[in-house]
Amino acid sequence: MNRLPFELLFALRYLRPRRTFVSIITLISIIGVVLGVAVLIVVISVMTGFDLQLRDRIIGFESHLVVRPYGKPMKDYRSLASLVRQQPYVTGVSPFIEGPIVIETQQGDAYSRIAAPFLRGVDPETTDQVSDIKQSMISGHFESLEENGLLVGSELARRLSLSVEDPLALYSISLLQEVRQVLKKDANQRDAAPLAADYLIGGVFDIGYYEYNANGMVCSLYDAQDLFNLGDEVHGLHVMLEDPEMASKVKGSLQQIMGSDYHVMTWLERNETIFNALVVEKNMIRFLLFFIVLVAAFGITSSMITFVVQKTREIGMLKALGASSRQVVMVFISQSVVVGVFGVAIGLFMGLQAVRYRNDFLAFMNRTLDFSLFPADIYGFAQLPAVVDPTDLWVICGGSLVICVLAGVFPAINAGRLQPVEALRHD
Repeated sequence: MNRLPFELLFALRYLRPRRTFVSIITLISIIGVVLGVAVLIVVISVMTGFDLQLRDRIIGFESHLVVRPYGKPMKDYRSLASLVRQQPYVTGVSPFIEGPIVIETQQGDAYSRIAAPFLRGVDPETTDQVSDIKQSMISGHFESLEENGLLVGSELARRLSLSVEDPLALYSISLLQEVRQVLKKDANQRDAAPLAADYLIGGVFDIGYYEYNANGMVCSLYDAQDLFNLGDEVHGLHVMLEDPEMASKVKGSLQQIMGSDYHVMTWLERNETIFNALVVEKNMIRFLLFFIVLVAAFGITSSMITFVVQKTREIGMLKALGASSRQVVMVFISQSVVVGVFGVAIGLFMGLQAVRYRNDFLAFMNRTLDFSLFPADIYGFAQLPAVVDPTDLWVICGGSLVICVLAGVFPAINAGRLQPVEALRHD
């Protein structure tokens, strides 16, 4: 029958619950490690989930690569799209037009509402190769684009009380400039000013990202060409790849093929600010939350220092009976390892359970407090996203355990240095 090592046996014996001040400090230290590990797992998992879900939503609306000409519209976009489509790793190409517009509901009515979203013109036949708009329809029909229809974001529709088949008047920047020039010449000749283009809402989409749902509209490429006076030109090409991580590699080859008149941007470059901010924020929060574990580690250190003082005579007896200084040191190192393992294991379990039931808990807190703790208009998501990354778990659990072990090194070395005669004389 295998017996426990001498050092571990004494470490477990010393950790048995007793109604002493040291036991209370040890218990508080374990609780501190549990809370530190659990909070780190929850927060880092939520931030990882937020990052990945934000990336998926952005890519679902903006594609992996965007090809644009410098300072002018793209003329021969069909042949350029065919050229790009032949490149390795490219799975889809679609032309687009986008720009700001002004919309008016119930044109001329006293209760009309005005908003200034951005409008994207897409090719109904190829846009499903590069975006998830078609799969994101919650009412109406995507095919209405071919019948002079508009698709509006769900939050924009809610804010303006819009529904399918409601009329909308659209004012492009060029149209507003024409109106201004007419009125500037003669303010009384309002009838001579050009009229806004009238459209019907053909559908409402929910892309899953608040920014797009609140400020996005989609029309057909041909309607956008009319609105922006582009003729048979477009603003650029959306390009989808087999893997978004290959965007930088494909960008280099495309840039060489397209030449210096065109600019190729990856999805990460177009959203560099927000993704860099998320990385910095995640690293900073990980660093700050590790202080919870550090506080618990100080508790382990203080409890073990007090414990060494209380057990000085026993340490002297052990050394007098033949225990080496190394064995005494390992007794107390083992003690801190056991505390760390218990704290990390319980914290890991609690953290994973908290991640699993996070949205249930969030709903309960929202009902209890009567306000939203995670408002969609700020964070952009209806639910709290979370993804448990095994690498993060290893870093959190491994780092916490190392901190707990290091917390016991100083008192363990002090215990090993005690001389048997002096220890036995200790009162």
